[in-house]
Amino acid sequence: MPTPSPEPPDPGLSHVVDGPDGSESRMVDVSGKPSTDRRATARARVRFPAGVLRRVLSGGGPKGPVTEMARAAGVLAAKRTPEWIPMCHVLPLDLVDLRFEDLGDDRLEVRCTVACTGRTGVEMEAMVGAAAAALVVYDMTKGLDKGIELESVRLLEKSGGRSGHWRLES
Repeated sequence: MPTPSPEPPDPGLSHVVDGPDGSESRMVDVSGKPSTDRRATARARVRFPAGVLRRVLSGGGPKGPVTEMARAAGVLAAKRTPEWIPMCHVLPLDLVDLRFEDLGDDRLEVRCTVACTGRTGVEMEAMVGAAAAALVVYDMTKGLDKGIELESVRLLEKSGGRSGHWRLES
């Protein structure tokens, strides 16, 4: 039987425990938690200099089909989140869906929705997927203008688990 992990010094910091040399990081033990349906959606926003986004969306990217390459990168990154985020659990993802929306004002929104049945949430997988896709948008379009900017990455919604449903207020 596994030895239980020490309790965190601050209940809000589940990945930090008291250790012999002060605080230490840890991977949270989720083995006793029930598997439930988990879903999360995150977004990343990319701002382009005037006129560049229109050219990109009309197929004018210098390296090929921008959104399709970004979609593939976002899916791959979400599936490999534990390689990006050290204390993340490996999860059997059932869905990674990336969508792109022209918000006007030379801004592109990348949305990543991730779902699985598991013992821990998929918020990080959704955020990593959105961030990676936005980085690929930048990489594939930087030849048009170096002034392209990644504005933000944030969680929009999550469901499942003990904390239930959460949605970003508008």
